[in-house]
Amino acid sequence: MQLANYADPLHAADVVLLTDTYARDPMGGGEALSADVCMRLVDGLAATPGAFSLIARVDGRPAGIANCMTGFSTFAARPLVNVHDLGVLSDYRGRGVGKALLAAVEEEAVRRGACKVTLEVLAGNRPAIALYAATGFGQYTLDPASGTAQFWEKKLP
Repeated sequence: MQLANYADPLHAADVVLLTDTYARDPMGGGEALSADVCMRLVDGLAATPGAFSLIARVDGRPAGIANCMTGFSTFAARPLVNVHDLGVLSDYRGRGVGKALLAAVEEEAVRRGACKVTLEVLAGNRPAIALYAATGFGQYTLDPASGTAQFWEKKLP
C-alpha cells in the first residue's frame, strides 16, 4: 500500500487512472470522468486539506485506490476519515486488495487521531457490503428506534 504523493507524476497518473476506472464501473456510476475532471482531479485533491489517497499495487502495477477526506466529528471532537472512493480493478477483485486498502485506511486514520472511518455504499453492491461487514463496518445508528442513517445529496451548479 502506498500513500499517494500528489506531486509525483506516476502517483498522479495512477490516481486518475484508478479513479476513472472506478467511475466507469456500474457501482461507480458507469460513466468515465470528463477530460476536465481528469485534468483537475489531482490538483484538487492536493489543495483539499486532509485529503489523501492510498494506492494498492500488485506486482508493481496499480490495482486499487482509496480516496479519503479527513473531516471532524463534533460529537467526539476528533477527526474522522471518510472513504470517498474505494475501487479495485476487476482483474484484482477477490484477491484481498479491497481488504488491504481498508486496513491501510484504518492505519492512516489512527495515525491522524481519527475517532472513526466512514463510507457509503449502494444497497445493491453486495460484494462491497460483504467486504465492509467483514472488516468491521456497519450501518450507522444513534438509536435503533430512529433507524439507520441515510446518505443524501443535492447537486449544485
